[in-house]
Amino acid sequence: MSRGTVLGAHHLASTPDTVLWGELPCAADPAVVRISAGETITVDTVSHEGILPDQGRDPREFFARFGVPADRVPADAVAIAAALPRSAASGPHVVTGPIAVRGAAAGDLLAVTVVDLARRADYGIVSSRHGRGALPDSHPAGPVHSVFCRADGDEGILPLRQDEAAYRDAGRAIRFPLRPFLGIMGVAAAGAARPNSIPPGLYGGNLDITCLTVGSTLYLPVQVDEAGLYVGDPHYAQGDGEVALTAFEAPLRATLRVEVVPGAARIAGGRPYAETRELLIGIGLDPDLDEACRESVRAALDLLAHRYAIPAELGYAYLSAAADVRISQVVDRVKGCHTVIRKADFREWD
Repeated sequence: MSRGTVLGAHHLASTPDTVLWGELPCAADPAVVRISAGETITVDTVSHEGILPDQGRDPREFFARFGVPADRVPADAVAIAAALPRSAASGPHVVTGPIAVRGAAAGDLLAVTVVDLARRADYGIVSSRHGRGALPDSHPAGPVHSVFCRADGDEGILPLRQDEAAYRDAGRAIRFPLRPFLGIMGVAAAGAARPNSIPPGLYGGNLDITCLTVGSTLYLPVQVDEAGLYVGDPHYAQGDGEVALTAFEAPLRATLRVEVVPGAARIAGGRPYAETRELLIGIGLDPDLDEACRESVRAALDLLAHRYAIPAELGYAYLSAAADVRISQVVDRVKGCHTVIRKADFREWD
């Protein structure tokens, strides 16, 4: 089941031949498709929720517990769960790619703009696992706790009843805004070893930044020639921090425009960074949350210097007076923070 029009000049389906499960591409992985800079590509992403071993590896059987008919379960998720091997040491995510971008070289920036995100299902899962998350000592009570959610229009619905009627009739429910984004966008790592899909890095990966919605652009320092772009971990909604371990996870049809900025990988100190129509976003990553915060501030200072030629001592004062430091996530081994700068504050520079 796929929803949404294929808007891109290229279309990439998620199949056992075009995805990795729990690992990120590296330089040794061949491209599954090749595009040119400036082109668009539509990727049908698959959520890992409902296919993991602790959920039974059969998404039709898993989602039937909440009343979802078998024909409402994406066929690609069924095929991947049945056919693709996954080691116990790997991460949970289904990652589609790598996508080669002609002309991209190590030392460039890959600019990935989110053109469109269309839901491929009207339901998904928030889960806690194995004593992880922000409260590992108390939640969940058992090995895994999967909470069913529905999507209706622009609204997420978390039914208080979690049974076979949850899909058809939410009854009393918690309702919250939907804000779809891709938790994973990245470029292939240098070398012949695939990184685990859980911790993000300078290549991007599992950033889990809620600002990366339609209209946003993520800038990724290219590590290997032709970049090796990949995407995954689709979300329908997430709170900053993603405290339970996952958020509202469900499949998206994502259309992306990909461009190359030659020789620009050292902007923001070699870190990935992002922007939207309204915001510049400095990204900080570190196993220590305090250091991730500091890294995001350093990245923001670098962006202010690059974009607006603001001296560091003045930029530092501005960040303290007007910018927000947000926690991206606290659950991915490498913690994430992002410092958010309003472009409107620099309207005299435009």
